[in-house]
Amino acid sequence: MQSIKSLTTLAVCFLAAVVAQAQQKPNIIYILADDLGYGDVSCFNAGSKLHTVNIDKIAADGMKFTDAHSNSAVCTPTRYGILTGRYAWRTGLQNGVLWGYDTMLIKNNRTTLASLLKRNGYRTACIGKWHLGLDWKKNTSGEFDFFQPLTNGPVQVGFDYFYGIPASLDMHPYFYIENNRVTATAIDSTAGNSGKGFWRAGPAGNDFRHEEVLDRITGKAVDYISREAKSGNPFFLYFALTSPHTPILPAPSYRGRSGTNAYGDFVLMTDDMVGKILDAVKAAGIEDNTIIVFTSDNGCSPSAGFAELSAAGHHSSYVYRGAKADIFEGGHRIPFIVKWPAKVRAGLETTATVCLTDFMATLADVFQRPLKDNEGEDSFSLLPLLLKEKGYARTSIIHHSIDGNFSIRKNNWKLVFARGSGGWSPPTEKQAKAQGLPNLQLYNLTTDTGETNNVAAGHPSIVRELSATIEAIIENGRSTKGKKQPNDTEVNYRE
Repeated sequence: MQSIKSLTTLAVCFLAAVVAQAQQKPNIIYILADDLGYGDVSCFNAGSKLHTVNIDKIAADGMKFTDAHSNSAVCTPTRYGILTGRYAWRTGLQNGVLWGYDTMLIKNNRTTLASLLKRNGYRTACIGKWHLGLDWKKNTSGEFDFFQPLTNGPVQVGFDYFYGIPASLDMHPYFYIENNRVTATAIDSTAGNSGKGFWRAGPAGNDFRHEEVLDRITGKAVDYISREAKSGNPFFLYFALTSPHTPILPAPSYRGRSGTNAYGDFVLMTDDMVGKILDAVKAAGIEDNTIIVFTSDNGCSPSAGFAELSAAGHHSSYVYRGAKADIFEGGHRIPFIVKWPAKVRAGLETTATVCLTDFMATLADVFQRPLKDNEGEDSFSLLPLLLKEKGYARTSIIHHSIDGNFSIRKNNWKLVFARGSGGWSPPTEKQAKAQGLPNLQLYNLTTDTGETNNVAAGHPSIVRELSATIEAIIENGRSTKGKKQPNDTEVNYRE
C-alpha cells in the first residue's frame, strides 16, 4: 500500500511540474494589420490625425521598433516571411501576390511559427486573413467545388485551428473557412461594388457579408483567448486582421469620427478591434506572461485616399517616400511593437533595423532551442533587443517590391536595383525608363530620409559592397549563419 501511495505522490508531483512548466511558457498573440501605414499609428507619428489609443497602449507597455520592415511591400510574401522566417523571393512567388484560387505557397515540410510552437507544447490558431494559398478541389467539370474539404491550408502547416477567409477582403471567393471546410451551406452571387466599398465580383457563401467580417473574426479571436486561457496550456494566436485594407468599411458608429476620411475612420475601428484583444487578455488574467506583437504587412495603400488625408493634415507614410507596393521606405517600413510584461520593460524604444522574418528566431531563442539549418534562414533573434542585451546579429536587410525589384539596406545605406518605385508610385519602372533614369539608386537614409538624392554615381565602392552582400545572401540561400541552403528557384535581383 505504501508503494502505491508513493507512486501516486510521484505522479501528482510530476503532473504539477509539467503544468508549472507549461504555465511558465508565454502565451503569444501576433496581431497583423493589413495595409496600415507607419504614420497611421499615433505613437510613431506625433503629427498623426488618427489617435490609435489601443495600439499606443501596447507600445507604452512594451518596446517600440522605429526601423522595422516587412520583408515585402505587399501582403502574400510578407505573410510567408512572418510564418517561415525566410524571404519569400526565394520561392516561386517573385512578384505580385497570390489570388483566392492559388495553391499553397508554404511547403508542408517547411517549419512555420505554428509548427515550431506545437513541438514546444503550444496550442496554435490562425484567425483572419490567410492569403497564402489554399488547395481547392475541383469537380469532374473542372470547376471549383468549394464544399469539398481543403487538402492544404493552415492546418497542414502547424495550426490546430483556423477560422478565416482565403485572401484579401476584396478578392473572391468570399467564404468563411473553419479548419478545412467552408461554413456556408450555399453560394450567393455578389456584386463587385455594393456602394459600401470596392470588392471584385465573385462567388460568396450565404453567410458572408463583407461589412461583418472584421467584427466576426475579432469575436472568434476573443473567444479563442478566453477558451485557451482557461485550459492553462500555452497558446499561439496569429490574428491576421482584414483591415484597413480595401474594401474600406467603417461601421456606422465610426463614420466621421477621425475627421479625415473613410480610411481614417476605418483605422480607428481597427484600433478598437486591437483593444478588444487587449481586454480579452486582461479579462483572462494572462496579461503578465503573454507576448503581444502588433505590426502591419506593408505600407498604406493609395486606396486610402492620400489627397484627402493630406488635406486633413494626415500622412500615412509619415516622412517616408512611397507607399504599399513600392521599394521606397513607405512601402515596407511599418509599425512594430512587442509587449511582454514578464520580461520586457515598459516604454522602451529601439532604432535597430529589424525585419518581420525575425520572429521565428526570436521564439527559438526564448525556448533556447536553436533552429535547424533549413529553418528560418533569414530570421535573427530580437530577444537581445527586447531584454536590452548585446547580441542582435542582423547586419543587412533585403527589401522587395510588387514588381519584383530588390533593394538592400546596410547601416545607413540603401541600394535600390530599380529605376523608379518598383511599384505603384511615380515614377513606375516604365515611366523611369522613359525618363532615362539610372538603373541603380543609392540613398543615405541618415541624411536623406525621403530618398530624394540618388548618390550612386558618387559612391562606387558602396555600390560594389552592397551588391556583393546581396549576391552572397542569394547564393547562400540564407542571410543567417549556417549551411548553404537551396532557393526554390533562380533569383535575379537586377532588372
